[in-house]
Amino acid sequence: MKKFAFVILVLMVTTVLIAHPHFAKSITVDLPSGVKASISYRTTPSNEEHAQNVQVGTFVTPRGPSLSLSGEITAGSVTIPAGEYTIGVIKNSANDWTLALYPGRVERGAAPDMSKVIKLDSMFTSSGSNAAHLEVDVQPGHGRLAGKSVLNLQFGSLALDGALS
Repeated sequence: MKKFAFVILVLMVTTVLIAHPHFAKSITVDLPSGVKASISYRTTPSNEEHAQNVQVGTFVTPRGPSLSLSGEITAGSVTIPAGEYTIGVIKNSANDWTLALYPGRVERGAAPDMSKVIKLDSMFTSSGSNAAHLEVDVQPGHGRLAGKSVLNLQFGSLALDGALS
């Protein structure tokens, strides 16, 4: 019996040591408007096959990254009140996505009320670098979003920028 318990313990420790780690990450930035934007998320392996199977018009969120705003921001024609949001994406077609925010938390597997989704002015690309794990950040915009602060989400070769100013 002691041998069996020892073997089980060794297997458990080995599993933990070789298991794929996931990290909790947090980023806080001061937007040019003076509003603090804080992002919290957990890394998750990119699974583009899952993304291909998402239905058009659906809001999905890879592991529920969140955005907290200390004040109201205006991004183009969209006004986003201070508060907590779930960061997600909406599939427009096989080769087009929109970065979006959902007020509050979206529970895993839950279908959010699409009337509450805030769509950001977004740029989607599927070329360039490949993020092996989910990456979320706030960066200066480029292309047609140049001069704006953008929320950036990268998942495999899928990259989205959404205007925050």
